[in-house]
Amino acid sequence: MFTVGILLVTALLLKAEGRLWTCACGSFSPWAGDIWSSHCSQHLFDPYALTHVSHGFILWFALALAPRPADHAWRLRLVVALEAAWEVFENSPLVINRYRMATISYEYLGDTVINALGDVVACLLGAVIARRIGPWWTLGAFVALEIALAFAIRDNLTLNVVMLLWPIEAVKQWQLSGH
Repeated sequence: MFTVGILLVTALLLKAEGRLWTCACGSFSPWAGDIWSSHCSQHLFDPYALTHVSHGFILWFALALAPRPADHAWRLRLVVALEAAWEVFENSPLVINRYRMATISYEYLGDTVINALGDVVACLLGAVIARRIGPWWTLGAFVALEIALAFAIRDNLTLNVVMLLWPIEAVKQWQLSGH
């Protein structure tokens, strides 16, 4: 019930920020695979959902390092709450404009509500996977996801964070050369 409540509050906050419920094209798709199309970040899942699985990996183990780590159920709730907060912040004008200025996402307008909720679910999935497979397999899965995404879309969580915080022109040009 907690997760459903967080998703509902997140949806309402995103809608209050001006996010569309779903793609402006008027159709719904569970997957939009082309990061260069206007459908990326507009449907339930896209390749960037895999970076949110990685968020789940990271948050699961970061919360385990807390001085008084929560039990598994509360840790999962905290993962969902933190990811939901990130989705609201990520879709604020401040972050959207930063993505447009510093990364390859020149035309990024933010996520739709359905895409942001899909990202929270992907993060929750990452936390559940991390809980089940343990730290070493999770580290391997994280590295494998990063490598696969770098080859598939010339982007991943690491590059996304680097380019958002400290843009590197050579990386941006490499990413754009795949378009």
